[in-house]
Amino acid sequence: MTINCKGHLIDLSTPKVMGILNLTPDSFYDGGKYKDETAILKKVEQMLTNGATFIDLGAYSSRPGADHISIEQEKKRMLPIVSLLLDKFPEILLSIDTFRSEIATLCIKAGAAVINDISAGNMDQNMITTVGKLKVPYIMMHMKGTPQTMKTLDQYDNLILETNTYFSEKVAEAKKLGVNDIIIDPGFGFAKNTSQNFELLKNLKLLQFHNLPILAGVSRKSMISKTLQITSSEALNGTTVLNTIAILNGASILRVHDVKEAIECVNLVGATNNF
Repeated sequence: MTINCKGHLIDLSTPKVMGILNLTPDSFYDGGKYKDETAILKKVEQMLTNGATFIDLGAYSSRPGADHISIEQEKKRMLPIVSLLLDKFPEILLSIDTFRSEIATLCIKAGAAVINDISAGNMDQNMITTVGKLKVPYIMMHMKGTPQTMKTLDQYDNLILETNTYFSEKVAEAKKLGVNDIIIDPGFGFAKNTSQNFELLKNLKLLQFHNLPILAGVSRKSMISKTLQITSSEALNGTTVLNTIAILNGASILRVHDVKEAIECVNLVGATNNF
């Protein structure tokens, strides 16, 4: 299973790691930590050195109840950092975490490689059409509502069936509009409570029904901190445990804050399972 990033085929038969760089002041774990170019470059260099295949840039906080910001504010946060990183690391594969088609277009034209959309086109009706025209990989996530409303929308009759139905419809739409490389993200913590998150992780293999790469983003999330009664800053060990389960259950990409530990997880699971 491969995806085409800027003319390079990325083989996902061995799980890859996506390092997170939040450019927001209010993200749940590292909000406001990377305020200047020096801190940003140091963090990205560390993640690349530790083995990250992708770096995921986010300039709009999607934590539950986060403030909505304007497109101009998102541009102001995002675009200079895209240019900074591509200038310093020309071969970097940047994933752009945005639900706005205008941001997606500007970043891909600047040299980014992937679009990561928490809303799968539901928050911008032009997004999927835009990605089809840009001819880049598209990560589509399962979510109901918006970051501002999703906490109240965790009612499901059958979580796995409804998630698979959602992806069936979204994948069909994306393919029709010319999106060639699609990655699905079940959206841990997005319109799902703690028990639902664990149900989703346990049954992740059932999402392989779509024959597409699966991205798992459980890094330091509340499903860990609430279960263990710890803070997100104490949740690295729990993250590694859940990343291991995710790989064993079919995840092709781990989206993480801590790249070194995730790479170790991939390598050890790979040594056990011969990939």
